Amino acid sequence: MESVENNEEKKKAEERFRQEIYSNVIRAGKRTYFFDVKSTRNNEYYLTITESKKKYTDKGQFHYEKHKVFLYQEDFDKFSESLEDVIRYIRENQPAEEPVESDEEEVEVKQNEDSGKDYKNLDFEDI
Repeated sequence: MESVENNEEKKKAEERFRQEIYSNVIRAGKRTYFFDVKSTRNNEYYLTITESKKKYTDKGQFHYEKHKVFLYQEDFDKFSESLEDVIRYIRENQPAEEPVESDEEEVEVKQNEDSGKDYKNLDFEDI
């Protein structure tokens, strides 16, 4: 028969296992990236990187499409080195004439022939 203390320790370990220790969020256009530090049952920290993107159905309802990467401490150095390497490669080798694609929606601004006739240029300090 297990003791009450043993059961309480197991519950606390499970709570730590599910608990987010530290979190960082990056909003980038239509995507959001979550960097979450979590703990295993053995109280070892690991990182989850989640990409979340809002998607719409034909009926106008939305849901979030998520992709996760789990990264454990023994892989941090290799992952970090490879990430730095590919970012450096992209920055050094991206052809200049090709525009970088963005998830930001482009908004077309239409001007009338009369537009701007009744407006003045104002500086922020003038308001």
